[in-house]
Amino acid sequence: MHDSITLDQLRTFIAVADEGSFSAAARKLRRVQSAVSHAMANLEGQLGVVLWDRSTRIPALTEQGRVLLDAARRVCADADALSSAAQRLAGGLDPLVSLCVDAVFPLSALVDLCVEFARVYPTVELVVHTESMAAVADRVLDGTCQLGVVGPAAPAQGLERRHLTSVRMVPVAARSHPLAAAQQSAARLATEQLREHVQIVLSERGAARSPEQAVLSPRTWRVVDLQTKRELLCAGLGWGNLPEHMIRDDLGAGRLVRLRPDAWGDDEHLLALALVHRPGLVMGPAGQWVLKRLVELCCQHVGRPEAPR
Repeated sequence: MHDSITLDQLRTFIAVADEGSFSAAARKLRRVQSAVSHAMANLEGQLGVVLWDRSTRIPALTEQGRVLLDAARRVCADADALSSAAQRLAGGLDPLVSLCVDAVFPLSALVDLCVEFARVYPTVELVVHTESMAAVADRVLDGTCQLGVVGPAAPAQGLERRHLTSVRMVPVAARSHPLAAAQQSAARLATEQLREHVQIVLSERGAARSPEQAVLSPRTWRVVDLQTKRELLCAGLGWGNLPEHMIRDDLGAGRLVRLRPDAWGDDEHLLALALVHRPGLVMGPAGQWVLKRLVELCCQHVGRPEAPR
């Protein structure tokens, strides 16, 4: 019967195929050759197919044997993965760590986190989502993600929240945009000037639920990701806010020009990011490592955490 097939038989089958002969497999497995031959004969009887062509001096895989060899490798690999997962769980290591970050979170910090995580915890699965506004909190509240990095507009109900860092949002327009020329001849731009031009605004996917923030113009274009917003701004199609860390090169190269609205102070657009999770969340070593490194990487890529006023 097929259900009496053992992993030892399958590993022996794989060893014979890899080593090229029964005798070589016996040496690798530290067994007598007759034990290997007996294991192969039993496996063939249980499977009901001939795995080896024994008409030559050195047995060769039959067509059926080649097909079943691939299946045997998959079964043994799955068994090894099962054993490894059980050992990790028995040792208290997280089987998986899931994280959702707001779109304004520095991508460079997120990439560094993933690179380091792969090196420190190569056997732990990491799941990363990127969302905007309230959608990040939703991922945590519904259990899709264990951890979230949210902005101030995200709902706080039902989540534990800890300040992580603050991202400076900078109002900008393309060098070719009329507001860029107006900014060169004025210390501040009046709200009336800004209202005359399209403001490109980041919105949530689906029905908008977060309150509007930093919208001055009645004329808006709405996008659901920051990269699209940046491209539209660089194309001169409007003005809007972007994270400073995202546009340093654009500002330095003159593709984008910093605007100074009269309605906003220079420090008014510090967007506070917080780390959130559901109450009572218990994380193993890998999850605790992510919590610690998130804070450290934010300091490196954004600056020291500045608590919201």
